[in-house]
Amino acid sequence: MKTTSHHKTTMVVVLGLFSLFLMIQDGHAYQFKVGGSGDWSLASCNSYDQWAHQSRFQIGDTVLFNYEANKDSLVQVSETDYKNCSTASPIAKYSDGHTAVKLTQSGPHFFISGNVDHCKNNEKVMIVVMADRSNRSSAAPSSPPSAAPSPPPSATPSPPPASEDYPSPPPAPSTPETDLTPAPGPSDENHPPPTPNGASLTVTNFLCSVGAFGGFSVLFGF
Repeated sequence: MKTTSHHKTTMVVVLGLFSLFLMIQDGHAYQFKVGGSGDWSLASCNSYDQWAHQSRFQIGDTVLFNYEANKDSLVQVSETDYKNCSTASPIAKYSDGHTAVKLTQSGPHFFISGNVDHCKNNEKVMIVVMADRSNRSSAAPSSPPSAAPSPPPSATPSPPPASEDYPSPPPAPSTPETDLTPAPGPSDENHPPPTPNGASLTVTNFLCSVGAFGGFSVLFGF
């Protein structure tokens, strides 16, 4: 019994918290009255554009349209049909006389009167709903921190310019090898025989004198 009672208490608490959450969410929504008064008719059509431009519509807000159900109606259409006052392809059509349209998407919403003549006399309004920035920012995954830019590679010092090519000095003139081979002597045909030196002349004269003395001795009987 205690276990069953505990489960019931838990369920009541959970449902209470969920209801509180829904109330908080609905508390952010706002109900606008079309044109400021809620009157959807030809008498108020001139103020619709000015009212729409001055209002800030958000997702979850509602717009209230009051009209005579037997004389008028409300039609949500595309932009093209809004400009042409055409009800041939309606997005939604209301004829209850007390219509509260909930804005569930961001962007422009186009409403015209179901009576074409009324629409042509400006019984129509364009409502632009702002984007839900809070939900977008919370739903978007956090982007990873951007990696720090790597430092630029250090510039490699350019090699020193190659030394200019200078012409190499001319080689020293090689010393011609001395020809150690003796030059051939002059031939005897072109030169007279060498003159005898003084010693040889003395000996020769002495021998000639001895020979001459011997010859005279023989001739004269000495």
